[in-house]
Amino acid sequence: MRNTAKLLLTGIFALLVAAAPSWQRQSLLAQGARTTPQAPSTAKPTGTVLPQSPLTIRVVSDLVSSDVIVRDSKGQFVSDLKKEDFEIYEDGVKQDMVTFSLIHGGRTYTQQVAPVAAAQEGLLIPRSRPTNDASGRVFIIFVDDLHLDFRMTPKTREILKKISKDLLHDGDMYGLVTTGTSSVSQQLTYDKKILDSAIERITGNALKLSEIKQSSWSTNGPSELRHRAHVAFETLNDLLKNLESIQNRRKAVIFLSSGYDFNPLVQTRFDEQVEKMKTTAEQLHRDPFVIKSQSTDALNEADLVYELTYITRMANRANATLYPIDPRGLVAGQDVDEEVAYADWQDWLRETQTSLLVLGEETNGFAIVNQNNFDKGLKRIDQETSDYYMVGFYSKNPDPLKRNRKLEVKIVGRPELTPSSRTSYVIRSPSQK
Repeated sequence: MRNTAKLLLTGIFALLVAAAPSWQRQSLLAQGARTTPQAPSTAKPTGTVLPQSPLTIRVVSDLVSSDVIVRDSKGQFVSDLKKEDFEIYEDGVKQDMVTFSLIHGGRTYTQQVAPVAAAQEGLLIPRSRPTNDASGRVFIIFVDDLHLDFRMTPKTREILKKISKDLLHDGDMYGLVTTGTSSVSQQLTYDKKILDSAIERITGNALKLSEIKQSSWSTNGPSELRHRAHVAFETLNDLLKNLESIQNRRKAVIFLSSGYDFNPLVQTRFDEQVEKMKTTAEQLHRDPFVIKSQSTDALNEADLVYELTYITRMANRANATLYPIDPRGLVAGQDVDEEVAYADWQDWLRETQTSLLVLGEETNGFAIVNQNNFDKGLKRIDQETSDYYMVGFYSKNPDPLKRNRKLEVKIVGRPELTPSSRTSYVIRSPSQK
């Protein structure tokens, strides 16, 4: 599945190069070059040492691009700004902007870009680009069916059809990837019929809370639950890594999932221990084994924080925005067939929803959770992916050890305007260059 996801995402890069106008082809990625020394002379030495050409190495620096949404006091997008109106800072140091574009209503009206290298060969490209394409938006629909309840399958498909109908427009390019047994990996396409056909194969396959309670537990928590989360995160990380190759485009990942919790059913498991050991809760709280187990549970929660942090860093480095959607919508209460403590169910619901909120907020997006008005959220996603500025620079900080960088975008002389953009990114390690 991860190999298919890589193939899906690398197709985006080739498509943008092959199908875009010439100025767009020059805006995908600026790369450094290395010059090699001249070959040594084969002549026999005559007693005089000839100087050799020194080895010249140019430092490779990645183009750092960020999309910026600027709104006025009424929340309306401001489309009359110029390059001179923007200032971008990295760790408090003002950077020299080398790329600037205005995308309004899905159309590019202003562009100032740096020259780039040619595209690689051997990548899959969709057969044809519609003649009425003026947007060039890129959407990846990521369906984590390993964390979607089977009973939510009809509702999940309904949401996906809403995405196809209301969010995706003519000329948009989109793909669909699942993490589990649905086994869907729709390559990038413009054809909604292909996408609609793939949607019909989506089926939820999440563990129920009763199944989590009965599954085997290790020192890292529920074994099967952790395995499923690992598969989902690895697949998503591969997608985000490949999205780094696209520059000067707002990259949106529509993320359908019911969220994550690495330490569920704390009270239920404790009550079962009390009953099994024929003791009281007060005595069990003093048991050394229980104390150690509680410490392990805290580490499991820390593991989830680490996983979410890693995903958001990967997304920010790729300048990709995550829009998590919880198909459960507004949850009224616990299912009658879930034999777990009500407090555990509340904690599980809160934790899973919070994990989705974090993924959205930390990538300059937002999550649609605990609500049934999906139309409103999809409309907002449509606006944010249609109206924005794209700015880019080469970092002035050559220190490869300073990997975590803070970003800030300011509007000069317009204090009434509010810019929204990613606030940080992580540079690649020297081994990844």
